Amino acid sequence: QAVQLFAQPGLEGNLAFALQHQAIIERFGRYPHRNAVLGRASSDEELAFLREPGSAF
Repeated sequence: QAVQLFAQPGLEGNLAFALQHQAIIERFGRYPHRNAVLGRASSDEELAFLREPGSAF
C-alpha cells in the first residue's frame, strides 16, 4: 500500500524509499534490520545483505 500512496502527486519524494522497503520484504519476507531488536536470528543471506553498502536506511 505504501508504494501506491507515495506514487500520488506531491509524494513522489518518498516513492523510492517505499520501493526499497518493498524489495526487502519481497526478498526476505521481513525486515532483516529489525532482527536483532526483535530477538530473531538472521539467515546467512540476511547477514550478507546487511553488510552490503547502501543496505541501511
